[in-house]
Amino acid sequence: MTDRADRRGLGPSARALLVMLLMPLAASGATFKLVWLSPADDARLERSRLERAILGHPAGPAIDALRLALSDSRLELDAAGVRLDVQAVEVADAQSAKDAATRATRDGAVALLVDLPAAWTLAAAEATPLPVLNVGAADDELRQARCRRNLWHLGPSERMRADALAQLLVARRWSQVLLLTGPTEADRMRAATVQTSMRRYGLKLVAVRPFKLSADPRERDLANPLLLTRAAGAEHDVVWVVDADGEFAQSLPYRTAAPRPVVGDGGLVALGWSSRYDRYGAPQLSRRLAKSAARRMEAHDWAAWIGGRLLVAAVLKAPHGPAAAVHQALAEARVDGSKGVALGLRPWDGQLRQPLLLGDGQSVVATAPVDGVLHPRDVLDTLGADAAERLCRAREP
Repeated sequence: MTDRADRRGLGPSARALLVMLLMPLAASGATFKLVWLSPADDARLERSRLERAILGHPAGPAIDALRLALSDSRLELDAAGVRLDVQAVEVADAQSAKDAATRATRDGAVALLVDLPAAWTLAAAEATPLPVLNVGAADDELRQARCRRNLWHLGPSERMRADALAQLLVARRWSQVLLLTGPTEADRMRAATVQTSMRRYGLKLVAVRPFKLSADPRERDLANPLLLTRAAGAEHDVVWVVDADGEFAQSLPYRTAAPRPVVGDGGLVALGWSSRYDRYGAPQLSRRLAKSAARRMEAHDWAAWIGGRLLVAAVLKAPHGPAAAVHQALAEARVDGSKGVALGLRPWDGQLRQPLLLGDGQSVVATAPVDGVLHPRDVLDTLGADAAERLCRAREP
């Protein structure tokens, strides 16, 4: 370096300054390892499901969006001399998720991001003291009775999505609700969550009717929209459909017996993100993922992307570690999620506070919290279980 400076005709003072400037670039910066856990042979990403493009379901592997978040943050990381590396690991069940989390801890990872079913997510969180960022599981029990202190949630919970729709129905004065529910255990639990949100916002449940898609001719009427939505003493303003699979819900709008709007898992859906959102830099974010992954950006992707942004903020605040310092910085982080407000994590359930987008796949019709909804501390806490409703004993002060 000195010879090169001499050839350029630099004096001793200039050479010393050049050395000082180049030292940070020559020094090896801190490297933090992230581990991404996802299911092997993920049924959500089967070709037939992706082609159906059911609103609210994954449009592709969310790790694409995590990598975009790290790419978006490259200048900040380089300036701080920090590097974030991602290792992708596929797991087959809860036990292998637990084993992978144990290995990640032993190998010096600083955090895990998991896109797994609820039981697998819980197994991973129990196997490590590291922060575990939940990308894909919307189950409220992970935020409440089965929460863990190191488990954080990036996508909205089922309760948050239900609250968002309930707020809109109140604002539109669509207070009489006909609820259609699917046959699975997941549908049953989610229907109970919907009814909790309806009570919270004073909506009236006029009837609950089950549906079932079946190849059995004897059960054909259970999937007939005209029969299911015929009033028969259940006059209603709106049809709310709960369908974890999504196939029936997707076909319900414009097939009801009376001209009524459809919300829930079909028609108007509450989501963490939509590629149709056009404010606060959202189109630019969606275009960046479309360019890097050759597909649209949807809610599943946004959850992974915001997880990457949160971890970047944490390691920039604690660039020398240890993992405990990064975890504390993560809990305190506030980041821009291209939704118009700074986003951070709730201390009582580990849930990311965030506005939700209400859309039909063609446009974003509204956002929640809706105008006029109030809260004594943070209006975003009108979505999901509030602090007074906390059931997460692991996070008690």
